[in-house]
Order: sequence, then C-alpha cells, then structure tokens
Amino acid sequence: MRRTDLGGANCPIARSLDEIGDWWTLMIVRDAFRGARRFSEFQRGLGLAKNILSVRLRKMLDDGILELVPAAGGGAHREYQLTDKGLRLRVILVAIRQWGEDHLFEAGEPMMVMVGKEDGQPIGRLRLTSKDGRSIDPWDIDVKDGVRGTEDVG
Repeated sequence: MRRTDLGGANCPIARSLDEIGDWWTLMIVRDAFRGARRFSEFQRGLGLAKNILSVRLRKMLDDGILELVPAAGGGAHREYQLTDKGLRLRVILVAIRQWGEDHLFEAGEPMMVMVGKEDGQPIGRLRLTSKDGRSIDPWDIDVKDGVRGTEDVG
C-alpha cells in the first residue's frame, strides 16, 4: 500500500502526521530525551531492526528533527542530537503520555512518572487555554479556515 502524502494539506494535524510518519519516530524522540545519541543506543533501546531504524533516522535528519554532531568524547564518531524542531516534540510526547496515564492504566498500576529535573515533582497536566489564558475544554474549540499569523486563527 502506498503512503498518502499529506505534506500539502491545509490541516496542521495532517501535515504534522505526514512528517512524524509513524510511531517509531516518536519513540526515537523519546529515547533521545532519555539520552540516546548513537545508532546502537537507539537500536538497543527500541529493539528495532537496523534497516528500519536507519531509514527512520535518515528521514528525521532530512526533516530537521535530528542532526548529526561530533561525539562528545571526540574522535571520528558523530552522534544524533535533537534540533529545536525535535525538542519541541516534547509537548506532543507529554500530551500522549498524559492521555495514556488517564486511559490505559488501572488505578495503582505501576508506571513511569515524568518529573521536573529541578524539584523531582510530577509535572502538571497540560491544558488548553484561550489566547488570553483562560482554561477551555476540548469541546469549546472550533476549527475554521485561516492564514497562519492572523488574529482570528487559534
């Protein structure tokens, strides 16, 4: 089955999913946030076949989510590092994580907890807000055609 190209869609969700591709991309980003930098670290952490991982990493480099930088320890090796674009996927991971916490775990079931580095306390819940900062519910949102950067598009 051929993959449909959503890169030209006028829907930001469609374009985002076109670039993220599949769930392996977000798992690679997750592992990069956990400190994975080398191909072997991603492969070991994900258990992904080398050929599939190679394709995913190459696409993420092409899309500007990752970049190759000289290894921290020096030498000829290069390591994968999240770009600013890649770092901004953290919010997406937090949203998916919190949805999973709410809907995929039973009360009292053990799970990893996301905490702030500074205080070690669990992070707050993501919430939707209006432009002026008021909290809004998911059903209080409408979608309409517009142009990026205009005042009437949220």
